Amino acid sequence: MSDHVVYVLECADGSLYTGYTTDLERRVAEHDAGEGAKYTRGRTPVELRYHERYESRSAAMSREYEIKQLSRRQKERLVGLE
Repeated sequence: MSDHVVYVLECADGSLYTGYTTDLERRVAEHDAGEGAKYTRGRTPVELRYHERYESRSAAMSREYEIKQLSRRQKERLVGLE
């Protein structure tokens, strides 16, 4: 099973947050509890909208960067919000 995950959360204010983790359930719970990234702390609750699994950290980090470069509209298409 793949250990490296890139994920997209939808925050309570409707914004999208992209991150990387090796434990998706734990990381989403941290974000939801206000203990995740600084960006998501004031934007709870969060909802997992999308994730991709990778075999290597470098592949996941590269994909995370790619997703972060997408426009809002492109991210919405990716996660199925459009």
